[in-house]
Amino acid sequence: MSTNLLIQYIVIALVVLASALYAFRKLAPALTSRWLASTSIHLSQPEHAAWVRAFGRRLQPKQATGDCSDGCSTCSACGPKPPANAKGDAVPLEFRPRRHP
Repeated sequence: MSTNLLIQYIVIALVVLASALYAFRKLAPALTSRWLASTSIHLSQPEHAAWVRAFGRRLQPKQATGDCSDGCSTCSACGPKPPANAKGDAVPLEFRPRRHP
């Protein structure tokens, strides 16, 4: 196997791994947050080197502050807005003819 082919395989593997991690974080945010928190606690132990502890502090997930910008979805205030017709009545469809140029 040539060196160029090996480098190509490594780059492709890194791209696939990064894509899988990104998709996993989008599909299971609570699980990945727990995993990051436990990894961060493990790496922040005093017996590790300073650079490992610094990396562990960087891995800590954001804490929910109760602000609407953190996306914690605990109060449902940030969720979808109710329809404009709050009574629950059906809104009639309105059909318009196409305009031909």
